[in-house]
Amino acid sequence: MQRVVQEQRRIDILVNAVGGSTIIGKPSAPIDELSLADWQRLLHFNLTGTFLFCHRVVPVMKRQAAGKIVNISSIAGRGVSASSSAAYATAKGGIIALTRKLSLELGPFASNVNAIAPSLTLSPRLRPRWDGMSAIEQKAEVERVPLRRIGRAEGQARVICFLLPVTRTSSRA
Repeated sequence: MQRVVQEQRRIDILVNAVGGSTIIGKPSAPIDELSLADWQRLLHFNLTGTFLFCHRVVPVMKRQAAGKIVNISSIAGRGVSASSSAAYATAKGGIIALTRKLSLELGPFASNVNAIAPSLTLSPRLRPRWDGMSAIEQKAEVERVPLRRIGRAEGQARVICFLLPVTRTSSRA
């Protein structure tokens, strides 16, 4: 991050797109089957990474009085996913709360902070899990999604680009 600031003299955009639940053995474990280690691992992987990047970028955006942050949360963080663990939902809910708080902190510095909360997204990491499901299991997953379709990364990218319009005061590197 320091090198980027030294070379570019500013940071206009941060997209926190890290996260997921498949880093533990049973991603949809009910709370009574979730170990403390898995709870902590999911919180650290999803919420702490977002915090650390924001922590480094916010002083730069305040100093330059401009910037845009988009955090990736999940419908699980809004309490809408029946198939996510409590740890994943808590981490993604934390991202939503962090986003709201940062928008209040950065608003006076002409910076905005948003989050998107997609549902199940067929990413390369999730593709093997999806392909291993039976047709009945896949249909059940689709039925859990509010739009009744599986998300794709391209769709999320379009939403993120909408939230990050290029203006005269910002550029994309």
